[in-house]
This record gives sequence, structure tokens and C-alpha cells, in this order.
Amino acid sequence: MANPFKPTAGMTPPVLVGRQRDLDDFSYALDDGVGAPGRLMYVTGARGVGKTVMLNALGDLARQRKWQVIDETAESKFMQRLIETLRQSPRRGIGSVTLPSASMSVAGTPVDAHVNLGSVEFEAAEHALNFRMAMAERLDKLEKKNRGILITLDEVQASSLPEMRSLATAVQHLIRERRNVAFVFAGLPSMVEDVINDDVLTFLRRAERRHLGDVPLAEVRKAFQETITQNGKHADADTLNTLAQATNGYPFMIQLVGYWAWRDSQANTRDSQDELTIENAREGIKQAKIKLGDMVHGPALDGLSAMGRDYLLAMAQDDGPSATSDIAKRLERDLGYANVYRTQLIKEDIIYQSSYGYVDFKLPYLRDYLREHGAYHQMRKNLSGSE
Repeated sequence: MANPFKPTAGMTPPVLVGRQRDLDDFSYALDDGVGAPGRLMYVTGARGVGKTVMLNALGDLARQRKWQVIDETAESKFMQRLIETLRQSPRRGIGSVTLPSASMSVAGTPVDAHVNLGSVEFEAAEHALNFRMAMAERLDKLEKKNRGILITLDEVQASSLPEMRSLATAVQHLIRERRNVAFVFAGLPSMVEDVINDDVLTFLRRAERRHLGDVPLAEVRKAFQETITQNGKHADADTLNTLAQATNGYPFMIQLVGYWAWRDSQANTRDSQDELTIENAREGIKQAKIKLGDMVHGPALDGLSAMGRDYLLAMAQDDGPSATSDIAKRLERDLGYANVYRTQLIKEDIIYQSSYGYVDFKLPYLRDYLREHGAYHQMRKNLSGSE
């Protein structure tokens, strides 16, 4: 019996928990016609909240309406890839030419022979204009059948501003021309803000913002029950509550907990194969916490500054919310200095203000991870400081 839970980055789970309103709003925008505001959208949130999953789901809604959907990641030369996908064949121009050259040696002299046969470098044509033209050519065919094109762009934090400017300029013109297009992009909160606040990209500020947060536990419990039941197993109320509470409403943790609990129920012959027990749930939760550290906590910390990590380590000394004044004292910094990193960590969705003057962890189990790995991060800081 295949495991129905899929804790793999970008993999769409069998049940998309807690995002129905976002999906309904996008469906309405597609059906509402050209110019509907929901057709221009950006999706943000912390690692593991399901940004890529949301892009996949929005793409599925467009495909159901027979739209062409092009999914891209904002890595180098993504504009070139978009153009080639639209035209369904590469069109490249010569970017530069190095002409052949030669030199001869003379016997008895120190001159060496050298021959250069030359080289040719190719590059994509002008991005903004060619992308707009390629979109227009494709839309001329699709719009006759009342269809359109959706472009989804993931990992905007990896993009280069020149390419984003080219894309935004072209999309803006297409919308002004009332073409049947939609554009959705996703990335980490602070990175997306940097992109849309660029002076040339002010057009993107009008995009609808969808900030993906935690899912209510009641919806998580319902999702566990539906997924387990529909895939041939049963779980009692205590087991379902244990599974749901362990996730803290964090979408990626839902998949991790479900995956490892299901796997334990399949692996242990002592258990009935059609029952997912409380013991399976507890073992699954234990394994899920380990995997969450490897897959989410570690990468999140690696992307922070040394002082950002120190701020979190200072928070980890408390069993609950931390007073910002206490954190500043532990860091041996004044409150204003410490608050610079507090603000950045809040923007990254790693911590949140739990009450006035207090902060707490937003990523589940990050306190536990820091307590277990704090010595490693401190050692790395000391080594880098000694270089």
C-alpha cells in the first residue's frame, strides 16, 4: 500500500490543507476575464509553508480551463527559457565572435607557435521585447478558443533584477493590451519585498499578496482523517489529535508526520495493517522532528547572518516567549541594535511578536533544534571570527 503523504519539496500533497480560499479567489479571477486583479499575484511565507505547492495548485486550476501553463524557477536565464518554451524551439542570435588568429615561430628563436581557430558565443535575443512578442504570437491562437497563458515563477529570491525587470515590463504591456494572461510569483518574504520595491518594478506592487501561514489544527485533523481513511486505514480520535497537534499547523510538518507515522504502521508487523495506532503516531512524530531539522531548520539558519543566528540562540534559552530586553542583554548589545535582527527574523517568518516586548519562534521545534545544535553554530561562529 503506497504511502499517501509526500514530504518532498514542491510535491503536491493528496489534500491541500487550509488553502481553499486562495484557490477559490484565483479560480474566480480566471473566470472573471481579462483584467481581474487576482491574475497578478505573489505568494510568500517561510520555508515549508507550501509556496511551490500553491503554485502547482494554481497551475492545475488554469489547466482545467485549458490554459497553457509555464512553470519556471527564477534562476539564471529564465527569460530565455520562457521564450523558447513559448516558441517551442530555441531562437538564438550571435552574441559575439572571436576571429581566428595565428602566429609562427622561427627556428632558433624563443617564439612559440600559436593558432586560435576562433569561437562563436550565442545569447538569447532582447528579453522583454521577444518575450512579449512570443506571448502575443501564442495568445493569438489561444484567445480564439477563450484560453490564456499562466506564468508561474518560483524562488524569486534567486532571480537577477535585470531579468525580473524584463519580465515585469513585458507582463505590464500585455495586461495593458488586455491579453488573456496571468502571472504568479513566489519566494521568501524579505526577498520578494526587495524585488517588488525595485524602482523599475513598481508595477509588481499592485499584485495581490498571499502570505501563507499556519493551518488551523481542526483542518489539519480533518485532513489526516480523510487521507488515512481514503487510503485504506483507520485511526482513532486520540491518534488523529496527536498527529494534528504535533504539526503546530505547519504544512510541511503535516506531510512529515503523516509520512513517518504511515511508514511505521506498514513496517511493524505487530500492528494491524489497516490500523494507524497511537504508537505509530508517536514514532512518526519523533522521526518527523529529526527530518524537519535537516530539511528546514538547518537551511533556514544557514541563510542568516551570524548575529541573526545569535539572536535565535539567545531566544532558545527560554522555555517560552522571550523578552526582547533579555535577548539584548544576552547578546551584550543595546536594544536598538538587537531589534534590527528581530525585525529581520520577523520578516523571514522565523519568529513573531507574541505580545508587546516579547517574541517567540514561528518555525515549529526550532527551539529544540537550536538547543541540540547550538554548540555547533557557536563553534562555527568562533572559527569564522578567528580567520
